[in-house]
Amino acid sequence: MRARLNRTDKQAERKSPRGFSLIELLIVVAIILIIAAIAIPNLLRSKMSANQASAVANTRTTTTAAVSYWVTYANGYPASLSVLGGPANLPATCDAAILIDETIGSPPFQKSGYQYNLSGQQGPVAVSPPNCGAPGFNGYIVTATPITIGLTGTISYCSTEPGIIHQDVTGNTPASEAACNALPILE
Repeated sequence: MRARLNRTDKQAERKSPRGFSLIELLIVVAIILIIAAIAIPNLLRSKMSANQASAVANTRTTTTAAVSYWVTYANGYPASLSVLGGPANLPATCDAAILIDETIGSPPFQKSGYQYNLSGQQGPVAVSPPNCGAPGFNGYIVTATPITIGLTGTISYCSTEPGIIHQDVTGNTPASEAACNALPILE
């Protein structure tokens, strides 16, 4: 009797599957691909939203830094982002104020999928302090433009001396202060 039981146990053991069949593996792979197809677009959209929120915050910070520069150095508004930036290990000066993040204040002026720019507008100030290498300006425009529209962001942002942030849903960079001020206000 015992021999008979052992034989049926061995037969049952041989007949039982020792792994997954090809069909089972294909079903698991298909389920994983379906989940990935649902998750990846949402991940890209949330990354773009985070980039856009970062661009708004950096534009606001740069606008505040431009006003701080005007008040601190009595040289008008800065001529470029480089003037607002500068190496953190040196003392702040009129030519390197260290008022913004080093990433934005030095070439290539990019952060979180956006390209930043600040340019002086409305001509140079009449009187520049002697310790400043170059005169500041009576106005400025700060822009934040997606590096790749539709991938790193879809909206561009700009601000001028009133400190109001405007947005362009096409992602294009405004050409002037007037073009920036004509855009809808960020709400």
